[in-house]
Amino acid sequence: MKNISLSLIALVVFFTTSVFAQMDTKMVTNAVKNDNDLVQTAISAGNFTTLVTALTEAGLVDALEGKGPFTVFAPTDEAFKKLPEGALDNLLKDKDALKNVLLYHVVSGDITSKQITKLSDAKTLNGSDINIKIDDGKVMVNNSQVVGADVMASNGIIHVIDAVLLPPTK
Repeated sequence: MKNISLSLIALVVFFTTSVFAQMDTKMVTNAVKNDNDLVQTAISAGNFTTLVTALTEAGLVDALEGKGPFTVFAPTDEAFKKLPEGALDNLLKDKDALKNVLLYHVVSGDITSKQITKLSDAKTLNGSDINIKIDDGKVMVNNSQVVGADVMASNGIIHVIDAVLLPPTK
């Protein structure tokens, strides 16, 4: 029985480690803190221009350049293209709704990929929870897949996601 338990533990550890090993390595930087804050790190990556524009329009750049730490589930430019036609333009016109959506992508504290696999949910800065699960070997945040993990910044961590997270309606 002890050998079976040890085998199961080893299998879980292997599975959890392999989940993040399968992510798109082009989008993952070294898991070493850099001198750039979250916003500058996103700008440097080059595939978050829509996110950075939205953060600017919502007046959230200063907050994400602040002390932190924060964990940002950052949708790529391709993720924003998956939104229904006109949805992004409507959000950019409604600052309160835009801010609500963007804060739904941010969690207080540093949450590494290793820690994410142990969570089932996390409270975002907009006050709502996001659901976290491993589905068919993929880390999912709500219905979005984490495609890059542990992009380190001086004030937090970015995890790259393939879809924009939309908060529940209150």
